[in-house]
Amino acid sequence: MNKTFYQRWLAVGLLFLVLLLFVLGIATPLISAGLAYHEEKTDLLFRLQRQQKIAARKDSVAQNLETIKSQFQEQAYFTQRDTEALASADLQNIVKTAVTDAGGQLTSTQGLPGKIEDGFNRVAVRVRMTGNIETLRSVLRSFAANVPILIIDQIDITPVRGLRNRASKIEASGQLNVSFQVVSFMRVIKQ
Repeated sequence: MNKTFYQRWLAVGLLFLVLLLFVLGIATPLISAGLAYHEEKTDLLFRLQRQQKIAARKDSVAQNLETIKSQFQEQAYFTQRDTEALASADLQNIVKTAVTDAGGQLTSTQGLPGKIEDGFNRVAVRVRMTGNIETLRSVLRSFAANVPILIIDQIDITPVRGLRNRASKIEASGQLNVSFQVVSFMRVIKQ
């Protein structure tokens, strides 16, 4: 009876060992693979739903973009001329009007070669003018309020040397020599 008792316990122990090896060797990897696939499926479903929400807004975003583009065109921030030469001539006229309206004296204007930057043609004019500080302030305000947008670049302001009085002292003239570049932009038309 002892021998049979041990054989039965040995058989039951071997059965548990086989079941344990089955659980550890086959069932556990299958369960963890299933859990990993379930987690990946959940993540992919979340991504899909997010992409579907984004795709659903596509028409609304496209319509808003068109509205913004049309408003941008209406505001005319850029020179509407077709050629750089015409844009430069317009820019020189704007400068001349601003300086003379402010009471300054325009010494010279010179169109500079254009540069293409980020899809826009940079149109620049070098300006030399004489006037007092109020004249300069008025000119700069005129440029700031202008449409199309004008940018002042490389400004250099030097006082005009005054005249000597009878006591051999130089009196300040209050006048300034000002040189700067006025920059405007025009769209590059792709052909």
